[in-house]
Amino acid sequence: MAGMRYSLDRVGYDLLAHALHRCGREEFSGQLRVAGAPGGTLHLRAGLVVGAESPGAPGPETLLLRSGRVSGEQWAEVVRESGGERWPATGLITRGHTGAAQLRVVCVMALYDAVFAIVAGRVHGCERVEAEPFATVAVGETCVRLLQDATRRLAALATLPHPLRPDRERPTPVPGVDHGPLSPLQRALLDQADGRSTARDLAFRTGRGVYTVAVEMARMLADGLLECPEAPVPIPVRPPPDGQGVRQRRPEPAASRAAPPPVSAVPPAVPDELPRRRPGASGIAEALAPERNGASWKGFFRLRNGAPK
Repeated sequence: MAGMRYSLDRVGYDLLAHALHRCGREEFSGQLRVAGAPGGTLHLRAGLVVGAESPGAPGPETLLLRSGRVSGEQWAEVVRESGGERWPATGLITRGHTGAAQLRVVCVMALYDAVFAIVAGRVHGCERVEAEPFATVAVGETCVRLLQDATRRLAALATLPHPLRPDRERPTPVPGVDHGPLSPLQRALLDQADGRSTARDLAFRTGRGVYTVAVEMARMLADGLLECPEAPVPIPVRPPPDGQGVRQRRPEPAASRAAPPPVSAVPPAVPDELPRRRPGASGIAEALAPERNGASWKGFFRLRNGAPK
């Protein structure tokens, strides 16, 4: 893994960059839906990005709740008082659950983190949709600045001794290692790393940005605190012993093969009408033939209704 380096999806990046530059030039307001892995949605107002969502990065709500800045009860109460508002920023500030400056920092972090996750993955296409943008920041960011920051983060992550992709490697703690003093994020990552979770998964669990978690996990890999389990060893396939198992059939000698029947150049004649069936050819004519001796069905009903007329 030490030799792994990021290979930027140039085709997908060019698609996203072209679409964002066009949105900024035309001062587009709406949604730019990015298809890919993980993909996402960018919300624009007058050509500026005012919000971003991606399955590859936690949003501002997740950052607030999972980090403990806002409790679940406080969030539910604010949403209920706002009438089900999707992003009750005003209620969070007026109730004192968070400050205006702190909330803006969280929203900007989530915005940049979502764009980083989209650029770090694969982009298959972009589609503009005329819809009301879901704004989490009051003053939007330019498209050029967001793309430059995403590529700068990718380059910084690739220069680390043990870089890892946010959705690929699944590290596990190294057993029997004296950890020494650890930061709160390092302790949380050691507690959550189980060999099945990626940096993206741990970012959602700990309420931290996916870029921050990926960088910290790369440093912990270099310090020997984490390790990536090796790929499973393939099961060896051994040939069966002589005289056992399925053997390939050897072709017969050419001299012993029967010559195929000659192919007639004249096609067979097609009959003009269907052939007629000869009576009794099926062998059940006797079973279907009516009895000659005995009463018929009409006679049977006449006997039930009275004497025959």
